[in-house]
Amino acid sequence: MTFPDLPSGVLLASFLGLLIGSFLNVVIFRLPKMLEQQWARDYQEWAGTDVAPAAPFNLIVPRSQCPSCAAPVRWHQNIPVLSYLVLRGRCGQCRSPISGQYPLVELSTAALFALCVARWGVTPVAGAWCVFAAALLVLAVIDWETTLLPDAIVLPLLWLGLIAADSHWTQANLPDALWGAIGGYLSLWSVYWAFKWATGKEGMGYGDFKLFACLGAWFGWQLLIPLILLSSIVGTVVGLALKLGGGLREGGYMPFGPFLAGAGFVCLAWSPSALRAAIGL
Repeated sequence: MTFPDLPSGVLLASFLGLLIGSFLNVVIFRLPKMLEQQWARDYQEWAGTDVAPAAPFNLIVPRSQCPSCAAPVRWHQNIPVLSYLVLRGRCGQCRSPISGQYPLVELSTAALFALCVARWGVTPVAGAWCVFAAALLVLAVIDWETTLLPDAIVLPLLWLGLIAADSHWTQANLPDALWGAIGGYLSLWSVYWAFKWATGKEGMGYGDFKLFACLGAWFGWQLLIPLILLSSIVGTVVGLALKLGGGLREGGYMPFGPFLAGAGFVCLAWSPSALRAAIGL
């Protein structure tokens, strides 16, 4: 697999990826908290208790601030990657450590955007795959940190996959994408219930079904088996590594969403058309 020399379009895509990656960090941090607040309000309404007005909290307000000292993050402290390096990974006010996740997400988004534009040029096809990559990255990090796969991201990504197939922006035609979504959902749904009936425990969440349906919509039903095998292998390797290193969470639970997302990234990097050719499709 070869790529052309880095043209201006790829450089611009990388720069845009850094900016989008900075916003993705906001989504990763705030969306789970927004959902928790909404669930709390819904419960209070259901219980018939008074719902106290809360300060606005969404993806726009309030301004970003240090979680340790609540000092607002100034514009020059919010430049993707550069500010992290200049501040040496610490708050400019209280010098508390800043998570390395922030520059990592920004750099990952830039690399993914560059990959898409390098492969498909400055086209709607590249734009669609950039959206896919950004959404998948957010879902992977949120699920790893909170075991949540928000419908606010998963469901639009599923519909966009079907629209992309119908628009010929992916290698899957619309029937393949539709059956990919159906097969992706039902396959993990069946595994979930089989495991629950056999053990009385829940092995995964419904968000995993929906995320696998998304991958089926974007890649087609033909790649469902390679995707699930790849995600299972990676999940097993990471799980063993965490167990040996003592990094497993209490109860040994590990979310499956990040590994589904990882399989999606591998297929994207390999090229969906090249992967189809490799398995004889």
